Amino acid sequence: MPIVKSHYNPPHIFKNGHFSTIYSGLYRNVSGVYQKRERVTLSDQDFIDLDWSYAAYHQNVSKLIIILHGLEGNAQRAYIKGTAKLFNNSGYDAVGMNFRSCSGQPNRLFRSYNAGATEDLREVIEYIIKNYPQYSHIVLKGFSLGGNMLLKYLGEPIRIPKEVKSAIAISVPCDLKSSLTQMKRLENYLYSRMFIKYLQKKLEYKHASFPSLITLEDIKAANSMLKIDHLYTSRAHGYKDAFEYYMKASSRQFISNIKIPTLLINAKNDSFLSKDCFPIEEAEQNENFYLEMPKYGGHVGFFTGTEVYYNEERALNFATLA
Repeated sequence: MPIVKSHYNPPHIFKNGHFSTIYSGLYRNVSGVYQKRERVTLSDQDFIDLDWSYAAYHQNVSKLIIILHGLEGNAQRAYIKGTAKLFNNSGYDAVGMNFRSCSGQPNRLFRSYNAGATEDLREVIEYIIKNYPQYSHIVLKGFSLGGNMLLKYLGEPIRIPKEVKSAIAISVPCDLKSSLTQMKRLENYLYSRMFIKYLQKKLEYKHASFPSLITLEDIKAANSMLKIDHLYTSRAHGYKDAFEYYMKASSRQFISNIKIPTLLINAKNDSFLSKDCFPIEEAEQNENFYLEMPKYGGHVGFFTGTEVYYNEERALNFATLA
């Protein structure tokens, strides 16, 4: 489809990408979302926790949105709850999928999650369809790393269940290697240090459970995103090294095969994204794939001045019309 024209025009200070990113990530609060946790045992005997919230004042609900968080996020983040609240108020049940190790309790295996772990998303969707047959209309929404996973899932050569009707992806580094290069820029130093700190802490838990597989010395020496992906992310998930992981897990190569209506919103002032994270040619050649590139928004920002953020209202609108 042609590129979608964006009408997002935030209040003046939120036109700064960094301010939009930081405010929405650290200071936004979403109230009135009551989540019920369900633990799903996976086929490899690990687990994933799902956080459910339900449609307000609706009975016999047949619509569901499944929401995927970003790197080191969880289903309690404001951007997850904001989407859940809007969709709940519009007649959808919602479920936030916490990736392995992200629900507040370490997962059981040495592996955890990564940007290309579509096997986990596939298994969760199949579980929901089998155990909750009332959901005949499922919408998917993914943010950042979760958005990459979502786009990859949609474009892989495996049948998508008929219940999955549409998808929305937000702030997606769909070319992982070039996004990593972008994160090395000075303007992203604080973000990178934050992610590295969180990931190193996670790896210390892995060392405690699997001391023969990873050492504290190696963890301490892994002081960059690339080194962490070389040390752990790649080899724990079956890749030769970080570069093979970036190559095979990047979602851009899968976009041309997407067969259901899918919207990607990537802001032009998102400091996490390189020019290779804007799949313009794919949007022009795939009638199912819509690309919106607002001038503003930062990374998972999109503040509007109201309780509902721009990416949320666009997601609901797209899901309704798709």
